[in-house]
Amino acid sequence: MTYIWQKADWPRFTWDTEAVDQYAYTYALEASSLVGEVKHLSKAEKSDALIDLMVSEAVKTSQIEGEKFDREDVRSSIRNQLGLSATPENVRDPNANGVAALMISVRDHFAEPLTAERLCQWQDKIIVGRFERGKIDVGKWRTHPEPMQIVSGAYGKEKVHFEAPPSSQVPAEMIRFIAWFNGSQNMKGAARAGVAHLYFECIHPFSDGNGRVGRAISEIALSQELGHPVLMSLSTTIQERQQEYYDVLSRASLGGLDITEWLVWFTGLVLDSQRQAKEQIAYVISKARFWDAHADTLNARQSKVLSRMFREGPDGFKGGMSAQKYTKMTDCSKATATRDLAELLKMGAIRKLEGGGRSTRYDIQLPEG
Repeated sequence: MTYIWQKADWPRFTWDTEAVDQYAYTYALEASSLVGEVKHLSKAEKSDALIDLMVSEAVKTSQIEGEKFDREDVRSSIRNQLGLSATPENVRDPNANGVAALMISVRDHFAEPLTAERLCQWQDKIIVGRFERGKIDVGKWRTHPEPMQIVSGAYGKEKVHFEAPPSSQVPAEMIRFIAWFNGSQNMKGAARAGVAHLYFECIHPFSDGNGRVGRAISEIALSQELGHPVLMSLSTTIQERQQEYYDVLSRASLGGLDITEWLVWFTGLVLDSQRQAKEQIAYVISKARFWDAHADTLNARQSKVLSRMFREGPDGFKGGMSAQKYTKMTDCSKATATRDLAELLKMGAIRKLEGGGRSTRYDIQLPEG
């Protein structure tokens, strides 16, 4: 089996420009339109929207790799690191601090040239706390002599899907990759992000964390074209199509240097991700209108519960809100919880969910328009 990095002309990628540019061009229009809409948000709303997208990206890029973080932990960590809280917010899982720091670094340093040092720092942020030092290479390119393979299947019946260049070749490959990335800013952002992601994943320079760092590089490429941090969560869309993502990436890494199929898929994904972000920002605007309409009529318990529900984002509070959950969240009696929920329903702040079973469940009722 011959891998793409073993081809004689590696890494001279080619693609059908017309096929790819139709998505890249439409994405650029969508991104520009979204920037125009965001300008009308207040400073607080802009901050809220940006943090929502950062939280989604952090949670989903980790979930793709089999790691689960609570949105609340990630949100609190981001707010703490940005200095947005008067007193530090509680972060129950300290490992959430690493991926939160990665999100902030990507946003803060997008305009700077990519360097080996920054890539290694990113990998260090997401690995610390997950492995004992010495078991894998952390904060540096991999050095292990054994092949770097992507495998699946039970022990003894493993299937090798891809083998990356030997560790001895990684330093030279990464010098070439970084030089290419920093010299390719004239490319359309979506296409450049796709080439960069495939190129980086084929090298697989780290012992672990390649997927998360690779997706961060794609975000950098998109942000550099715009001249500001991109307003989207690329990993949210990738996670929704995770198997398809792996399949297309696998075919590209095993194929020739014509990467048209991969780039058409990836630029289409970027476009869809931008459209999803537009919906998420619309949600932030609706949330602001909700508080404008109801803030003065809520008691402290109701405000606490609604704030907690909102932090779950557009997908809503998992399983809906029930009197039992309300009781636990506010430490009140069931009778008080039932009365509070009835008041929220009457004022139009929440709505009943269908199919709640024995207990009635509710979700937030956002204002229309």
